[in-house]
Amino acid sequence: MMDPDTIPFEARLEAHAEQVEALLRRLLDDRLLPGEIARPQQLFAAMRHGVLNGGKRLRPFLVLESAALFEADAEVALRVAAALECVHCYSLIHDDLPAMDDDDLRRGQPTVHKAFDEASAILAGDSLLTYAFDILADTATTLPAERKLALVLGLARAAGPGGMAGGQALDLEAERSSPDEAGIIRLQAMKTGALIRYACEAGAILAGAQEEDREKLAEFGSAIGLAFQLADDLLDLTADTETMGKATGKDAAAGKATLAALHGIDWTRAQLRGLVAQAHALLEPYGERADLLRQAASFVAERSK
Repeated sequence: MMDPDTIPFEARLEAHAEQVEALLRRLLDDRLLPGEIARPQQLFAAMRHGVLNGGKRLRPFLVLESAALFEADAEVALRVAAALECVHCYSLIHDDLPAMDDDDLRRGQPTVHKAFDEASAILAGDSLLTYAFDILADTATTLPAERKLALVLGLARAAGPGGMAGGQALDLEAERSSPDEAGIIRLQAMKTGALIRYACEAGAILAGAQEEDREKLAEFGSAIGLAFQLADDLLDLTADTETMGKATGKDAAAGKATLAALHGIDWTRAQLRGLVAQAHALLEPYGERADLLRQAASFVAERSK
């Protein structure tokens, strides 16, 4: 059997994605939880369509690997990763709605409102957001109460009006106005970066790591969160719909300002290299144990879809 430490990065990413998807499949099956009255068939079908549709599962990967850095319980980390992925998938379902980004494709498949209807998509997103906190609070997530509280509060702040949801609001405003560079960076740190930052810090939280370690992992998450968005903006300018599995060129068509559009492709690539170097430097105290997180930072910046 291959030593896990020798498995190539993308194979480890895929293996973690399969673990997370298997748990999500169980969490979204037809079995009632204590206190539930029923699981409506169409609602859960829409939820599964929005969640069990592939994807890299980067945010769960970051939870699992940041937790492993501090030798946390892998099964508990998996539940935290699944909770975060529920929030991420809710955001994608709602972002795709006609009132938001109005997309027909997500990961190469019809978006939830196209496969079902708008009401089902709204409710599926609402349910996934709520379910994330159910997963964290459940007794099956065997953590001390203070760590659960920190995880719940951190996720609420990252996903809420001062984080991802607020970033989406700013993104919609950007179609009617032209934010300056500082405004674009703030928007992207909220809309995309907040959940990635949380993913990296969550592993340290659930492991009971020192405050200094939590801050360092959060800073690492901020760096790769910005890199992720820069890479996304670059792909929106350079990739095609078939490669991406979703529409491209939409930011330019909508008149949205992005750093890539503002400064150009060469500048964006240089910034990505700088952010990767910054992310790697933050992990220096952890030596070889952080190699997979270093590779994750490079992967985020260099991805082709």
